[in-house]
Amino acid sequence: MNKVSRPVFPRQPSAPVDSLDSIDPVISRIYANRDITHAGELDYSLAKLLPIGSLERVTDAVELLLEHRQKHVMIIGDFDADGATSTALVMRCLKGFGFSNVGYLVPNRFEFGYGLTPEIVDVAAARNPDLLVTVDNGVSSIAGVDRANELAIKVLVTDHHLPGPLLPSAAVIVNPNLKENHFKSGNLAGVGVAFYLMAALGRRMQEDGLAGAAKIPAQFLDLVALGTVADVVALDHNNRILVNQGLQRIRSRNTIAGIQALLCIAKRDVTRIASTDLGFAVGPRLNAAGRLDDMSIGIECLLTDDLATAEKLAADLDRINRERRTLETTMRDQAFTVVDKMDATSLPPCVCVYDPSWHQGIVGLVASRVKDRCHRPVIAFAQERDGLLKGSARSIAGVHIRDLLEAISTSNPSLIEKFGGHAMAAGLTLPEKNLRIFKDAASGKLREMYPAADFSGAIYTDGALPDTSLTLRFAKLLRDSGPWGAGFPEPLFSGRFTVSDRRVVGENHLKLQVQPESGGASLAAIAFNQSAAETRGVVELAYRLDVNEFRGIESPQLVVEQIVNVS
Repeated sequence: MNKVSRPVFPRQPSAPVDSLDSIDPVISRIYANRDITHAGELDYSLAKLLPIGSLERVTDAVELLLEHRQKHVMIIGDFDADGATSTALVMRCLKGFGFSNVGYLVPNRFEFGYGLTPEIVDVAAARNPDLLVTVDNGVSSIAGVDRANELAIKVLVTDHHLPGPLLPSAAVIVNPNLKENHFKSGNLAGVGVAFYLMAALGRRMQEDGLAGAAKIPAQFLDLVALGTVADVVALDHNNRILVNQGLQRIRSRNTIAGIQALLCIAKRDVTRIASTDLGFAVGPRLNAAGRLDDMSIGIECLLTDDLATAEKLAADLDRINRERRTLETTMRDQAFTVVDKMDATSLPPCVCVYDPSWHQGIVGLVASRVKDRCHRPVIAFAQERDGLLKGSARSIAGVHIRDLLEAISTSNPSLIEKFGGHAMAAGLTLPEKNLRIFKDAASGKLREMYPAADFSGAIYTDGALPDTSLTLRFAKLLRDSGPWGAGFPEPLFSGRFTVSDRRVVGENHLKLQVQPESGGASLAAIAFNQSAAETRGVVELAYRLDVNEFRGIESPQLVVEQIVNVS
């Protein structure tokens, strides 16, 4: 595939940029570009959270939990960071509320696959639970819930994934994305749903006489922030409140031992972390356990209150994450070799890549990397077991990947064994013999459903940044004006700079010294994985302004997304 520059467009604000006139004018413009029209949308106090009781069926779920306060409750988690934080949150809260017998079970992805399967119910049943509580899974676990019902084990489903046409016959289902739900934020992560349930339970138990119960869930907003950012859900106002509150707890060192240990091993300053540190430093180390080993390592790291134990487990997670990076690099390069043989005219609308040697725990990352390279939906496959492939899909704005899979399955009922997910990410299981037909069906259905899909990879920026704002002070102001993340993107700017020095650092990164074309102070820039970029004379950069720390000295730095040579 020929490497071409991606088009760059300024974001179009939906409101006048002076609608936030009490704020720095550049920051005001950035907020307006994200549909912020008044200062109240920047109020991240807990009082501004959507009411706890407005999440439908949460009251029924509280009653079900109270019935089992003196019985055996088992949490069934998921093997990603959202599932791990959800499991740890519910475990910690239920124990804080005085539940007498609480345990957890997280399926090993290589033995049981995702969710509450009949097989994992049978494993759980050997421990004699009275109630199974799913977190970050369960809304598609029809057979698993049926198996639990056969064994007279009640099931409470808490999930945020999009439901299919049929719902499991659980005692209670709490999910903001159920069709009859009127909750005003369908963007809660699994840990956000778990937090709402625990907050409702805490209030009820305090009303019933347990002093301080209502305050217990808020003590673990650091877990909520981590799971929300790591799961890349849209940071609407409600999610920004949850993330901001969690970040405040971490910065004040009022965080659990596991998060402290993971930040330390990632060489992040606890007192100055931003949402990006959770997404790019902590989340991947936690996710690595579920991708390559057993997520119980990550969950135990989040459950211990002993810092020494947390540090040991964080070191284990860091080692696994290094293994993950090595595997990912090999698989990514193999996938790039496939797509790079094509040009933009021969790439299918939905790119499917597969190699029998690939690790099923890494294919989601490969799909994401290939999607970033070819700017269209990508599904990467690995062998799950004999005759079956595990696929992980990543999409682009404007293409709802789970809806696409549902449409394919509806048109070809025997093609896909199972699927589930979100607008931007999904998973599926496919008989290997169906792969060729699936590839054609995926591209054909995508053309049919999304004829205007934009495969240009257009970069939308917040326009030019004044030379007077290329400072450490403004870089810190940007960092503190978040939390930034999916649906509320970190500010990205465009501008022309003169390159005075360049060198390659690390494996493939470009370190530059640049000066605004109009003059001004020289400053450093880093372009990751762009060592081959031409940088003669004047260049047009799409960049983020960041704070770089080296040997205790802070300085502003441009983190470059794209370089286009001008002269």
